[in-house]
Amino acid sequence: MTFLLTARIVGLEPGLTQDAEHDQPETGLLTAVSEPPSPRADELLRIARILSTASRSGTFLPPSRIKQLLEDSVLATEKELAQQGEVGVESQYERDIEWLLVAKATVQTYGILMNTFFDQIMPLSDEIWYWDDVLSSYLKSCLYATQIAPARAWSRAKEVYDVVCEQIRNIHLQQQSEIEAAQSGASLSEGMSQKWSQFYSIVRQSMDETSVSNLRRKVLSPVDLCRAEARRKRAELQKLRETIAAALGILVDEGLAFDRKAEEDKGLESRLMVADSTLVDSIALMHAILTNSVETNEPLSVFEDSVFKVARDVRSAFSTTDSSKPKASSVAERLIQILDHSLLQHKTAVAKHVSENGRPSRIVRYWLPTLALLVSSPTILYVLVKRRDSIIDWIQNLGITVRDFWFNWVIEPIRKVIGTIRHDTNSEIAIMSRDSLKADRESLERMVVEFTLDNPSVAVGSPNVTDLQIADIRAKVREGDVTPILKAYEKGLRRPLVGAVSGDLVRSLLIQVQKTKVDLEVAISGIDSLLKSQELLFGFVGLAPGVVVSIGIVQYLRTVFGSRKGLRRGEKVRRIVRVLRNMDRILAAGATNPKGGLKYKDRGLLLCEAHVLRELATEVLPGDIQREFLEDLEDLTSVKNVVLQEKALQRIRWAYADWLGKK
Repeated sequence: MTFLLTARIVGLEPGLTQDAEHDQPETGLLTAVSEPPSPRADELLRIARILSTASRSGTFLPPSRIKQLLEDSVLATEKELAQQGEVGVESQYERDIEWLLVAKATVQTYGILMNTFFDQIMPLSDEIWYWDDVLSSYLKSCLYATQIAPARAWSRAKEVYDVVCEQIRNIHLQQQSEIEAAQSGASLSEGMSQKWSQFYSIVRQSMDETSVSNLRRKVLSPVDLCRAEARRKRAELQKLRETIAAALGILVDEGLAFDRKAEEDKGLESRLMVADSTLVDSIALMHAILTNSVETNEPLSVFEDSVFKVARDVRSAFSTTDSSKPKASSVAERLIQILDHSLLQHKTAVAKHVSENGRPSRIVRYWLPTLALLVSSPTILYVLVKRRDSIIDWIQNLGITVRDFWFNWVIEPIRKVIGTIRHDTNSEIAIMSRDSLKADRESLERMVVEFTLDNPSVAVGSPNVTDLQIADIRAKVREGDVTPILKAYEKGLRRPLVGAVSGDLVRSLLIQVQKTKVDLEVAISGIDSLLKSQELLFGFVGLAPGVVVSIGIVQYLRTVFGSRKGLRRGEKVRRIVRVLRNMDRILAAGATNPKGGLKYKDRGLLLCEAHVLRELATEVLPGDIQREFLEDLEDLTSVKNVVLQEKALQRIRWAYADWLGKK
């Protein structure tokens, strides 16, 4: 649409030059564009660029900003142009720019209306769900009755008060006459007594009358009355939701509906006239929708007929007496009226309807726990003051425990692991000193060699010991062979007492003790080597408890505080499944028109569910899959055939089942 309107300013479309030149041979569009633009035309183009920038960025300007831009444009009427003598090429050029500006403002207003309807329908679903939850069980209905009991009591008292005031006003003249009679023939005390008696009788009569007028209160229990009220409010909200959904469906199907295939066979001027007509029809439709969208007392069929009737009336009001083509100034004036009055009145009416039939306020819903807290607050304050020192100590101990846990079970194990990776000597795992085995083994060698030198006949079987034999003995001792000592020990055992007193039995026994010590250290050294080979593993094992506990605490805190920011991925997927289920129900149970498409109400509800699905899916799907998903979602919402829409929904189910939940 914008491209067609732009063609009236910047030139002609390819392939349509001959038609345009034939239509305007002397003062055609090319001649108009070749003329230098006026300051007003430059200002209009500047405003149009502002509207275009917002459209390309995917956002919409606020209604007040669009209204201000339309007012700044000061669109001229034909009468003003005639008075100023601005006719001919420049006037036509400015009119073309005016239509371009109006077209861009219309697109902005169209987007604002769609966003408004989306923002209104989604909270209505939550309000309806609240009443469904209240009616789901008798216990919840009792809770709701308790919550609104003070409000109902106040309403009842106010009702009685209003009736009393009405009765007092009705018998005011009679009271005046009775007071005059009492003053003339009775005492003052009797007059006052008579006044109080009349007042009490009026109150009793008023209460009896209100009770008769509300006979249901005598028949039904308070809980049943509350359930009936909940059903009524839920029905009102459902009607409002269906009405707004129907308005959204009408806006999407009928608003800015350009038939591109039918326009391709027409000339440039014919196509531009069709575009202008469609633009005006869309503005009239938006005005009619905003005017009738809060009427929930009538059926949807009546609402739809009323919308199209008002749209036809508004469309006919655009036409002038001398030409059926509307003026850009009148269209802009209607846009300003929509942005300044109709849209604001619609939002106010919807908000009022929701406040009257929506869930009670937070004060009404939470007055009971608030009252309990206020009643128990002195006791709570007394306990806090009395145990102030204990509470402070508990908080301090908790802080110290958390700090010690963090440093002793997280920071320190991490340091040890880093030291192990860097082969830090201070971080090595050892169960014995590094040079202990070497010293004991050298001591054992010296003991065995000295024993051999002192007792060569017993150790080697000869009176002298050569250096070669000593070297061989040292080598065997390193391998754990102390045969010379064992031979002397065996010899001493033949005569233990003599060997213990005058022989070498005790000496050989002590050398064997040293040998046992060396063997034990060798075994411990093997264990020590095994520990050193798995030192990094033990470091991570020591770090694991602190890390696991820390991760658990962090996940718990994310679960508690993260729910305030949004649903987690699993919850989002479950909600996506519910949205797909709602869309399937709409397509399966929705009423269809003669062309095979959904009716306006079901069309609007489907668009709302698609809007929610798009927001959730963009947070779940990977970036490279989102583009394909949006294409399929566009097929689901843009096609006006239920069969094709069901196929598109099935394609979304199986194509993105890995991310949106299994089929």
